[in-house]
Parts: sequence; C-alpha cells; structure tokens
Amino acid sequence: MAKHLLILVCVVALSATSFAAPSAGAPDKAYLQKILDGWSSMNPANLKESYAQGDRLFFDIAPLKYNNWAEYQAGVTELFKSYKSMKLTLNDDAQIHHEGNLTWAVATVKEDAVTSTGKHELGTFRWTIVFQKSSGKWLVVHEHTSVPLQ
Repeated sequence: MAKHLLILVCVVALSATSFAAPSAGAPDKAYLQKILDGWSSMNPANLKESYAQGDRLFFDIAPLKYNNWAEYQAGVTELFKSYKSMKLTLNDDAQIHHEGNLTWAVATVKEDAVTSTGKHELGTFRWTIVFQKSSGKWLVVHEHTSVPLQ
C-alpha cells in the first residue's frame, strides 16, 4: 500500500510541474531584454524577425497606434532620427505568463537616452508584450508602451 501511495504522489507531483512549466523556449526575462536591446540599437529593422507581420496593432508612446509592423518600423525609424543614443533596461518587476502557444509579459522599463541636441532623457515606462508561437518561433503579436501621466 505504501509503495502505491508513493507512486501516486510522484505521478501527481510530476503532473503538477508539467502543467506549471512554460512552453519550451518560451520568452523569459533574457528574451524580453533582447527585444529591448533591439530597440536600443535604434534600428527597428533588427527586430523585424521578432514581430508578426500583417495586420497587428502595436501601441507606442506616440502616435496612438500602428496598424502593422511596417507602419511601426517606419514610424519608430523616423522618431529615432531625433536621438543620438538610447538604452532600454527591463526592470525587476517583470511578470511573464505562459499559456500554450501564447506568452504575455508586463513590466516597467528604464529609458536612458540622449537626443540629437544633446539633452539627456531618463524615464520609466510601462510595457506589455504578447508573443504567439508560430512555426516554432515566438513572435510579438501585440505590444503596448505608455508613460504615466505627470
């Protein structure tokens, strides 16, 4: 009887951990920082392979929205013309949630930037990002950044 109970406990424990475990290779904090590093390069073309193509809404700090990756890339490329450098860093409050072929994360992000006129900008913004696994690859299908009202 004790042997059967031990086997049952082991099976339940293994089952519980398999349900709690994220999908293999699912985005983690290191992957989130990699996305931010791509933006820090100030060359959105470096990120194209990480973002779903087609009609997907992306909400950036300005303008209100981009309707697809092509608009997003073009808009941010134009914005980056007014900066010399930018460093985005994931803060310690990141939360990542996995559900099958979807992963979503929320965090605050530290911005340290220098404008083309030499002005040093420091700030913190909110970031929500949604990934979907497609053909074995995790792609950003929605992103939302915002700053708190001052």
